Amino acid sequence: MKVRSALLGILLFATGAMVCAQNPQKPSAGPKDDSARVQASDPASKSVEIGDFYLRRKKYKAALSRFQDALKTDSHYAPAYRELGRVYEKMGFWQKSLDAYQKYLDELPSAKDAREAKEIHKAIARMQKEIVAEGPVSHHQE
Repeated sequence: MKVRSALLGILLFATGAMVCAQNPQKPSAGPKDDSARVQASDPASKSVEIGDFYLRRKKYKAALSRFQDALKTDSHYAPAYRELGRVYEKMGFWQKSLDAYQKYLDELPSAKDAREAKEIHKAIARMQKEIVAEGPVSHHQE
C-alpha cells in the first residue's frame, strides 16, 4: 500500500511536470529581470527538451545525460535541475533527486514560479521519506 501510494504520487507529479514542460510560458518582452535565470541559452533549453522526450519514453540514462549536458551549458538553468530531480526520482536515486530539487528551488528567480515550486516541495518530502525508509544505505546503484 505504501509503495502504491508513493508510485501514485510520483506519477501525478511527473504528469504535472510534463504538462508544464510541454507548455512553457513565453518570456515577456519587458525589461530584463530575474527570469533570466529560468530562461536558458538555446543549447541548454534544447537539451532539456530532448531529455524530456527521453524521460517520457522511460529512457532514463539518455534523459539523465541530456539534463547533465544542459547544466554543463548553463549551470543556473533551474528547469534542468527540476528535470534532473525527476529522472533521479524515476531511477530510485532519492538523495540525488532531493539534491537536484533543492538546487532547482535555489535557482528559482521569483515568486511567479511558486506554483511549480509547491510541487517540488512535495517531491522533496517524498524523497526524504524514501531516504528514511531505506535507512543509511540505499540499495540502488547508478
